Amino acid sequence: MSAPAHEKRQHLIAIGLMCGALACFACLDTMAKFLNHYMDTLQVVWARYTGAFVMAVAISNPITRPGLMRTKRPLLQVGRSMLLLGSTLLNFFALRFLQLDQALAIVFSTPFFVAILSGPVLGEWVGWRRWTAIGVGFVGVLLVARPGFGGIHPAAFISLGAAAFYAAYSITTRMLSRTDSNETTLFYSNLVGAAVMLPVVPFVWTTPHEPLVIAIMIVCGAFGTVGHYLLIIAHRLAPPSLLAPFIYTQIVWVIILGGLVFGDTPSRWTLAGAAVVIASGLYMLYREQMRGPHRR
Repeated sequence: MSAPAHEKRQHLIAIGLMCGALACFACLDTMAKFLNHYMDTLQVVWARYTGAFVMAVAISNPITRPGLMRTKRPLLQVGRSMLLLGSTLLNFFALRFLQLDQALAIVFSTPFFVAILSGPVLGEWVGWRRWTAIGVGFVGVLLVARPGFGGIHPAAFISLGAAAFYAAYSITTRMLSRTDSNETTLFYSNLVGAAVMLPVVPFVWTTPHEPLVIAIMIVCGAFGTVGHYLLIIAHRLAPPSLLAPFIYTQIVWVIILGGLVFGDTPSRWTLAGAAVVIASGLYMLYREQMRGPHRR
């Protein structure tokens, strides 16, 4: 297989993995919003990371595989994990006040941050076609959020902060993919998150009694683990600037889950915005399929 064809195949696989990760994240956000009705948000974040950490230990077993914790860039691993934890905290707090589609619409500013950072940090500069796709997708986001129509809840600014943290997390994930294994990077994400939240949770603890709530507390960690594992592999195969526009496809899952779980009926603005978002992602996929060895 020629080098350009191999690269294109890797990029297409990365896009598929990215879409799978986003489906997991949509489920995770739905569970977080559900749990917010029963306990403090900090306890929800603790459940997400502790469940993920237990799952990672059970599968990877760092005792029998001591190499799992060896990293060539320990400070960057910890920093990346803290960025992810910050994004999760802010996002879960925002979900306490916003609908799923509203919170996600603000987080969809992430590709702009990624595109801005990819050039100076990674040397992966974004061409005008990708900038256009990102811009068109964000127009769809504005149709969903409709800023200025009835005002924006202050929690929207919390979601904006989550987007900034998530963009920096995406960049550092790409940087670590050059030196550390997928399993090592994922293990540090869960380890740092669980360790930071452990001393916090006793101050906000509410004992759950409903079996469904307990089950969701356990399962949400699994969705986080699978989603981020897929995300890490995707960033190993393709640059963040290519993958970032596909974050928009998450709006489809959010609309479906919001309606099924919370009875949120998407307005015509939400549906119109989702259509624009999907078109943007499909265009990026088309460009990747059609791209030749000298086309960008």
